[in-house]
Amino acid sequence: MKDIKGIKRILIRATNWIGDSIMSLPALVETKRNFPEAHISVLLRPWVKPIFESHPCVDEIIVYDKKRDKSRNLLELARIIRMLRNRQFDMAILFQNAFEAALIAFLSDIRIRLGLDTDGRRFLLSHPVKRRTHQHHVENYLDILRGIGIRTRETEPVLYIKDRHISEAEMILKECGIETDEPLIGLAPGAMYGPAKRWPARYFATIGDWAVTRWGAKVIIMGSRKEMDICAHVRALMKEDAINLCGKTDLGVSMGIIKRCNMLVSNDSGLMHIAAALGVATIAIFGSTDPAATGPRGAHFRIIRHDIPCSPCFRRECPYDLQCLYSVTPDQVWKDMEDMWNETSSILGQGWHNK
Repeated sequence: MKDIKGIKRILIRATNWIGDSIMSLPALVETKRNFPEAHISVLLRPWVKPIFESHPCVDEIIVYDKKRDKSRNLLELARIIRMLRNRQFDMAILFQNAFEAALIAFLSDIRIRLGLDTDGRRFLLSHPVKRRTHQHHVENYLDILRGIGIRTRETEPVLYIKDRHISEAEMILKECGIETDEPLIGLAPGAMYGPAKRWPARYFATIGDWAVTRWGAKVIIMGSRKEMDICAHVRALMKEDAINLCGKTDLGVSMGIIKRCNMLVSNDSGLMHIAAALGVATIAIFGSTDPAATGPRGAHFRIIRHDIPCSPCFRRECPYDLQCLYSVTPDQVWKDMEDMWNETSSILGQGWHNK
């Protein structure tokens, strides 16, 4: 297309969710591949910054620190728009599907504005792309580029971590008594979306105990501050020792800790996508959501899901006693863990040292 020639400055609006940010990474790579000379800036919310700040395709991070107070939020919005106008971007690629993302790009006088036709924002986009249902979110983000004639080839997210986050993670685990040659299993029992994505806490506790008694592994429990209750519940239910780091590390350090793990057992969550993108063996348990849309992508993962009539329902809470999750037993998960261990233990080793 003629109007995309001579692109020198590109603004990417990152999504606000950790998992979606990771699923957008192949589209970021394709942007750089097709515009190798362009300067790429990423506009993002503070909590997803570690996903992009070390990526080789990113030249600049711009933090959009939206406030809860409406008057302060308007001031921040005005600041961002004024700054973007001064930068004179040639193109905006909106991975964030909200109306506001398109409005910011429009008011910032960015000539080419690419994004999915969602949230009533079609008139704000120069190149709106119809969102196709029943496909993976990675493909949705790539479709934005395909809408201007770009042929894409990258489909697996790859995550990069700052050295200081690796060092901090190593120090924390050392303080917790975890040696570099000990097998380490991570449990991620939370899911910000809601209870309908969370495998029962007692089931997580069971496989945590088995990892200790059967493999001689150390177990860490991970999650955000909003997931502290569920993580504390898993720890309380465990009979064996485990280290609960939920809410005690920021995202960058959590990424470093996950990279050290031999395996992560997780619900459909941001931490699941982090593990898969880092090449860590990942056991992903699905309930109300659809792995065909949000499943992990990478070299080493297993998806566990029971195909019952009402799943996927995409509800945050379940009116039917969470049969899609309760029917997934610890024995079934353990079997997949053993299979994954046998497949990957000689390949992956211990995190930092063999990746």
